[in-house]
Amino acid sequence: MAEEKKKIPLSQRLRRKYRLVILNDESFEERISLRLTPGGILIMVSAITIFMSFLVTSLVAFTPLREYIPGYGDISDRKALIALSLKADSVDELIKIKNEYIENLQNVLSGNVTSDTIKPEKNSEKNAQHISIKPSRTDSVLRQEIEQEDKFSLTLSKNVGTSGISGYFFFSPVKGMVTHSFNMAEGHYGVDVVAKENEFIKAALDGTVVYAGWTANDGYVIQLQHSNNLMSIYKHNSGITKNIGDHVKAGEPIAIIGNTGETSSGTHLHFELWYNGTPINPQDYVLF
Repeated sequence: MAEEKKKIPLSQRLRRKYRLVILNDESFEERISLRLTPGGILIMVSAITIFMSFLVTSLVAFTPLREYIPGYGDISDRKALIALSLKADSVDELIKIKNEYIENLQNVLSGNVTSDTIKPEKNSEKNAQHISIKPSRTDSVLRQEIEQEDKFSLTLSKNVGTSGISGYFFFSPVKGMVTHSFNMAEGHYGVDVVAKENEFIKAALDGTVVYAGWTANDGYVIQLQHSNNLMSIYKHNSGITKNIGDHVKAGEPIAIIGNTGETSSGTHLHFELWYNGTPINPQDYVLF
């Protein structure tokens, strides 16, 4: 009985040396002779496989070749295609609406108007007869407020003549309490109105700023020239918001109430009205 072959360990078999010889078939001349081991062949094949895998992955990930591989399209191209698709849908819908409009217009111009020829627009299926046109409570209140405001319009009356100012509608420069009334004998040619600090002073009528500056006695002063030779003066302001030559509307802020000037004794507005070069009592025309 033949002796059992001894088992050779795997490590020894991988290190066992072999020779690969390439010969000329006609002359048996040795051309190439290589000494190899199974372990070396295994390492070489693994290295080549890893290198080829890395090379293919790099080509797919970092070169334009990935665009030719299904599933590796450019994300920006996909977004552009989606946007173009949505735009195409919108254009298609718009064309349909335009075609319906043109068809309806042609029917109207040709006189072929029946209940079937005019195609209703989308979202117009509701019966208009059931729509209530009565104003709501909120709408009624708003109308009343607007009507009340129209009674006190800030514009000038169209029927005003050149002989008087009884047709003017004056806007109150500031809401407050009159502490010193008009007194021609005392040389007080206006009214002093006390109001909250930093309150805006508003133009009494439409006009043009003819003076805006500072005086020692009256502090910051602004004067407006109105139509029909009428002038309004605002004194003791803490600041002025308009410049000479500015055109202002009635009720437009022109200054800020203050306490400037040597003759001022507290935060208030000194307001004067002059007509044809003569001071008139502002309380006869303005409700403070």
